[in-house]
Amino acid sequence: MNEKCIHVTINGTAVEVAEGTSIICAAEQAGIDIPHLCYLKGLMPEGSCRMCVVEVTRADGIQEIQTACTEPCYEGLVIETNSLAVVQYRKSILEMLMTRHKTNCFSCPQNGRCPLQAYCLEYGVEPGEFENPVLPRETENPFFTFDPNLCIMCRRCQRTCSQVSGRGAITLVGRGYESKLDVPYIHIDTEMCESCGNCVEACPTGALSKTDGVQFRDWEVTRVRTTCPHCAVGCQMDLLVKGGHFVGVEGADGPTNHNRLCVKGRFGSYKFIESDTRLTDPLIKDRATGTFRKASWDEALDLVARRFTEIKNEYGGEALAGFACSRSTNEDIYMLQKMVRTVFGSNNTDNCARV
Repeated sequence: MNEKCIHVTINGTAVEVAEGTSIICAAEQAGIDIPHLCYLKGLMPEGSCRMCVVEVTRADGIQEIQTACTEPCYEGLVIETNSLAVVQYRKSILEMLMTRHKTNCFSCPQNGRCPLQAYCLEYGVEPGEFENPVLPRETENPFFTFDPNLCIMCRRCQRTCSQVSGRGAITLVGRGYESKLDVPYIHIDTEMCESCGNCVEACPTGALSKTDGVQFRDWEVTRVRTTCPHCAVGCQMDLLVKGGHFVGVEGADGPTNHNRLCVKGRFGSYKFIESDTRLTDPLIKDRATGTFRKASWDEALDLVARRFTEIKNEYGGEALAGFACSRSTNEDIYMLQKMVRTVFGSNNTDNCARV
């Protein structure tokens, strides 16, 4: 069924969008960027940060300020994203945010990619006087830290945790100016948190940051698109490379994960590559001494093939089985089961991709 389309005007440009499209999505389709902090694609919009305000004129001539992430488009709607009133409104919002935001940008892991920092530069907002009590940073979790002094209460982390990850480990406590995010998941013994880090990736200011992030700044790394090796889901991710070494991972917008990763993909998928304990040569156990010695690939493969053949000849193919690692590619797993069924003559084959 075809969607009903409506016509709106954004900054003097006529735009055709599907009925019900939000103003921020309509602007994005037209190549117009609207500043935002709490809005994140894939989450239910709530307009809490107010940075995405625009000036709208309805067909009946009524003019008003609306949040672009929550306001749907109507036929004939005229939208101005950078009018004088809108610019002053956004500047006031930034000034209020900066009154309680600690400005330690040089040491912040989000430095250089922080939208709050970029908007303050764009709108000419100076750092405010941070007069609130300095709250302690939470550093007990091995994967990420929480600095409440950098939190702007956009709640992207909370909504990501509940709406995307389905955990609900982050809660909102208090009211008004005293409201804050309660992050009990930062302690590793909390059952609700899986340490997936999707909340960290959603945070715009560095209040939540990965411990790996202290090794680099955004402009120092090169991003290399790849597929997570941990299971068969096929999540897409970007490896962060600095000086020829892997220093981190970011979720990419793949068809199965849409920028999300699990704890293995985000924090464990690359660290084995440069591990000091990683095996680099085949090892053969000396039965006399019980110790392993290095061997060539030819020697190791010949030994395995010979022993498989001996076992099959003596006990039959049903004495052999093949079990594939879930990190293997589908092609490798297919070849293993094919070998078990045709060479071993056995149906004893499985893999742990479902775990």
